Amino acid sequence: MTRPITLLMTIAACGIAPVFGASTCESLTSLKLKNTTITMAETVAAGTFTSPLPAPKGKQPQAFRSLPAFCRVAATLTPVADSEIKIEVWLPETGWNGNLQSVGNGAWAGTISYPAMATALTAGYATASNDTGHTGGDPATFVPGHPEKVIDFSYRAVHEMTVAAKAIINGRYGTSPKYSYWNGCSTGGRQALTEAQRYAADYDGIIAGAAAIYTTHLQGAQVWSAEVVHKDEASYIPPAKYAVLHAAVLEACDELDGVKDGVLENPMKCHFDPQKLLCKDSDGSLCLTAPQVEAARQIYAGPKNSQGKSLFPGLERGSETGWATLSGTKPMALADETYKFLVFKDADWNYLNFNAERDIATGDKTAGSLMNSIDPNLKPLFSRGGKVLMYHGWADPGIAPQSSVNYYNSVIEKLGKAAVSNSMRLFMVPGMGHCAGGDGTSTFNMMDAISTWVEQGKAPDRIEASRVRAGKTDRTRPLCPYPQVAVYNGSGSTDESANFSCKVQ
Repeated sequence: MTRPITLLMTIAACGIAPVFGASTCESLTSLKLKNTTITMAETVAAGTFTSPLPAPKGKQPQAFRSLPAFCRVAATLTPVADSEIKIEVWLPETGWNGNLQSVGNGAWAGTISYPAMATALTAGYATASNDTGHTGGDPATFVPGHPEKVIDFSYRAVHEMTVAAKAIINGRYGTSPKYSYWNGCSTGGRQALTEAQRYAADYDGIIAGAAAIYTTHLQGAQVWSAEVVHKDEASYIPPAKYAVLHAAVLEACDELDGVKDGVLENPMKCHFDPQKLLCKDSDGSLCLTAPQVEAARQIYAGPKNSQGKSLFPGLERGSETGWATLSGTKPMALADETYKFLVFKDADWNYLNFNAERDIATGDKTAGSLMNSIDPNLKPLFSRGGKVLMYHGWADPGIAPQSSVNYYNSVIEKLGKAAVSNSMRLFMVPGMGHCAGGDGTSTFNMMDAISTWVEQGKAPDRIEASRVRAGKTDRTRPLCPYPQVAVYNGSGSTDESANFSCKVQ
C-alpha cells in the first residue's frame, strides 16, 4: 500500500502534476455543455502543433515547436441566435499547475490567440482563447445587421468561453481550476477590465495591459489624430521628422529623472514645446514648419471640447517615433472602422468631417454602453479576493498611456486608496510602445507577479524588467507601482536594476 503513495510523493517532488482525468482527451467530444458543440478533442504530441493561421515567413514559431504534449479541444458556443463563438482550450498532458490562464485578443480579433496560448501552456497552465464571435477582422462583414455578434465581441464571448473552459477542464481532469487568470493587452486589456466589471466571479487574477477600455473616446481620439495632420496637408509631419522631434524631446527631458539613458521615466514631467524646432526660414529636414509645430502640440494635448476639457489624453512626449500609427498617411483602420460601422453605420463616412466634441458624444450614445468599460466599481471583484494588475507603456503611440492612469485614479476615487492598494496596481513602463517594444525595459513577467499575489498574498512592490536587443539583455530596471518611479541610488551601473529603488518623486 505504500508504493502508490511513494510514487505520488516522487511525482509531486519533481513538480509534475499527475493527470487524474475523468475522461480521456478524445472522449471530451461527447461532453455535454449548454449551448456548446465540441468539434474537436485530440492529443497533440510534444513539438508537433501546427497553427492553422499562416506562419510568419513560412516557419512555425519556436514557441509552437517547443510545446509539450497537450489535449487540444475546440468548441463552438451559441448562447443566442446569431452567436457563433469559436474557442480552443488546451490542457497539459502532464505538469498541469492546477490553474487556468485565458488569453486576450487584439484589434477586431476574429482569430484564436495561438501564440499567447502557447506561452501559457508552456508555463504549465490550462489555457483558453476565443475568436470573439466572428471569423476574420473585417467589421464590415460582422457588424452591420448583426447586433448579437457585436455584443459577443464587446463582452459576451469572453464570459461564455470562460464558463465553457472551466467545464472542459473539469471534464478532463475531474476538478475545476484552483485559480483562474486573464492575461491580455490592448483589446485584451479591455476584455480584462470588462471581465472585472461585468463578471467578477470569472477570474481570480486579471492582467490588463494598455487597456482600450474607453472605446468611443479612444477611437475618436485616434480618428481625430489623423484629421489633425490631414485636414490641412501642410500640417502633415513626414515620418523622417519623427526622429528629429524625438531627439529634441530627449535633449530637453532625458535627464529630468537623474539618468541620461534615452528614456523618459515619467513623461508627465516633460514640457517640451515643439516650437523650439520651428524652421527659421523655409521648410527643412531638421525643423518643423508652423503648421507642423501646431499639429505636434495637438497630438501631445489630445482632443478637447469647446470648453477646453479633455475628451481623451494625448500621446506622451517620448512616443514620437511611433506617430505613424495614428498620424501617418491614413487614419488607423480600427478607429476609422469603429466610427464607420459601430457609431454612424455608414461605410462612406469620411474622417475628415470628424468633429471631436459632437461625434464622440454620438459614439457614447450609440456604442458606449456596449464598448466602454470604465466603471470604477470593482468592489465585487475585490470582495472575493480578486486582484488586478494594469500596465501601460509610457511611449505607447496607439493608446494614450494617461488613459490607464485616469482609470486607475477613478477606482481609487470610488473605493479608496486602501482597498485599491490591497487589490489593484498599475505599472507604467518607461520607453515601452504598444504592449511591447520600444527603448525601455519591455520584457517582464506579469503572470508571476499576479499569481504570487493571488496565491501567496504577496503584492508586487516592484517587477523586474529587462531590455532585450539582438537576443541579449543589455539593461534591467524595476517597474514600480504607480505613482512610484525607478530612482537611481547614485552609484553603480545605470543599466542594472539593483541600483534603482521605487519612490514617489
